[in-house]
Formats: sequence, C-alpha cells, structure tokens
Amino acid sequence: MKRTNKKGTKNMEAVQRVYEFLDNAKTYYLATVEDGQPRVRVYGTSLLFEGNLYIMAFRRTNAVEQLKSNPKAKIATFNKGQQLRLTCQLTEDDRQEVRNAMAEKMPSLKDVAGERYQNFVMMKVTNATAVISQGLSEGGETYSF
Repeated sequence: MKRTNKKGTKNMEAVQRVYEFLDNAKTYYLATVEDGQPRVRVYGTSLLFEGNLYIMAFRRTNAVEQLKSNPKAKIATFNKGQQLRLTCQLTEDDRQEVRNAMAEKMPSLKDVAGERYQNFVMMKVTNATAVISQGLSEGGETYSF
C-alpha cells in the first residue's frame, strides 16, 4: 500500500508512525556529513514530545558537531521485515523540559546525563521525509513532516 501525506497539513499521524517505528526497532543508524564524507553511527534514543520527533545525542560527540555544521542527516533502521529510511534535518532544542522527558522515558541514561541532564543534546527532526517499505524494496509508504 502506498500512502503519501502532504507537507503543510497537520502531520501528527506521520510523526507518530515514524516515532513508533524507531521506538519499536530500538536501534537505528544515523548518518551525518563531515568534510564531505558520510559518517554513520548506531543510536537507540527517540522521543515524541509536543507532537515532534526527537533523537538524543551526548553533548561531546562528533555527531553533535557535525550536525551544527550541517544539519542534514539520514536515519535508517529495520524491524519485523520492514525498513525505515528517514531523510531530515536535525536541530538542537535546548529546552530543559525536552531533556527531562528523555530522562523520564529512558531512566537508564540518568547516570550519564549529568546535572539537569546537560549531557543530553535533544535534536528535533524537521524537514523530514520517511519511507517505510517491506524488506529491501524501494517503494512503500511515504510520510513528510
């Protein structure tokens, strides 16, 4: 089934669908760019907060610096025979309440989070296009938000 939503409309269903896929997959791969070269690493944090999708990185990582220089990113994961490919921009949301929500969702991270969870860098997903497809096929459901 091919499903496409239109950018500009209320996209809560799209955000929710992508969040649930990431959350259920548990692990995903984040690609950034540094000096014209792709950099890929494994992540496992996602959060739905105030109708927006977030991922969390730790403050002193190369990924955070790369995203400050170039916010374009790609996220990919695979779960239960389906894959998700998410092309987006990631920008920091430095509000305390977003970090608090992440700490509540994943209490196992509190020990490394620092005072007031200052080691958390909450990256808001924007300008996103997600494709969820069966197996390794290129088609599938497309969501934009």
